[in-house]
Amino acid sequence: MASGCGDPVKERRSPETGFIGTNHPVQESWRVRLAFTESGNKRGIIEAGHGEEYRTSAGSEHHLDHGIRLTLFDTNGHSKTTITAQKALIHDNQDIEAQGNVIITSGTTVIKTEYIKRTAKDNMLRSNRFVTITNPAETIRGEGFESDQALKKYRIFRGSGEAFKKQ
Repeated sequence: MASGCGDPVKERRSPETGFIGTNHPVQESWRVRLAFTESGNKRGIIEAGHGEEYRTSAGSEHHLDHGIRLTLFDTNGHSKTTITAQKALIHDNQDIEAQGNVIITSGTTVIKTEYIKRTAKDNMLRSNRFVTITNPAETIRGEGFESDQALKKYRIFRGSGEAFKKQ
């Protein structure tokens, strides 16, 4: 009986990728789970239903969609902040952009917006879009904000809102 397969040791080849265009993914995955580390310490985990990796002039980008969930950890490895969105983009430097019904939760603080960027260099969250920040004592709205990852210190731009005074 003859077979159409060759000797795998003699015929080992590199994958042919020359046909992949600049607007086509080099890799595609489903049920994606990526971990972010800093000096060996877990800093975040991002999960998505679907992901694609694209080559760029600067390196690569990961485009994620279908239920994004990003969990950010403090320096002790404890979960502090959760971000959910419809889509996300991860850059080589671990900057993350999320968009589409973005909800950021840390403790009793909830931020809702359509776009957020988390910069790895300073672990800050930023948006230039309309945001609503809610906690038990206040609701603040504005056009743009920046915050630390734990949502402890934040600035809101062009803001308005309501505060509730305890009686």
